[in-house]
Amino acid sequence: MENRYLIVGLGNPGAEYAGTRHNAGFMVVERLAARWRAKWALDDKFVSRLAKVERDGRRLMLGQPQTYMNQSGEAVGKLTKYFRIPLERLLAVVDDADLPLGEIRLRSQGSSGGHHGLKSIEQHLGSREYARLRVGIGRAPGAAREITDHVLGRFTAEESALLKKVLDRAADQIECWIKDGIAKAMSQFNGTAQGSESEDKQ
Repeated sequence: MENRYLIVGLGNPGAEYAGTRHNAGFMVVERLAARWRAKWALDDKFVSRLAKVERDGRRLMLGQPQTYMNQSGEAVGKLTKYFRIPLERLLAVVDDADLPLGEIRLRSQGSSGGHHGLKSIEQHLGSREYARLRVGIGRAPGAAREITDHVLGRFTAEESALLKKVLDRAADQIECWIKDGIAKAMSQFNGTAQGSESEDKQ
């Protein structure tokens, strides 16, 4: 079980949620799966879609919990326990309305920040000491605390152009996390996806 990593993207399953802002985590791991040529398969035992690949001597597993966002911890808990994933090799990728679209932020641990998916993972793991990558989706102009319609809405055409850069940068950051550790991944990639191309290279 050594050198095994689990990267879970959080979101809601089903066609009605596909492409919504709340599914930014799903989109990031889908970008990685495409980059790694890893094939997805539904695994009912773990209530997840999983994609597995070996790269540079590491066993990498991408996951998309199919439990709906608020119960994400059920799937993550089962996966980490069965595959004996140490918390330092677990990464959860989520949307964040408190970050503007275009910004990503990786942290080694922390609170849920009110994100129901992270809160569920924390409850099932009994720990906050796992990495999380927040993908900014911003808020609707003039939006108050009620943001349900915004996060469950789809990206506009203009936003989608920036989103492509965000997904690429997030995938680059995750690969850096796997290869070089979280400190380098944070210092090199945290921030806006609108930075220079040279800054994006590992």
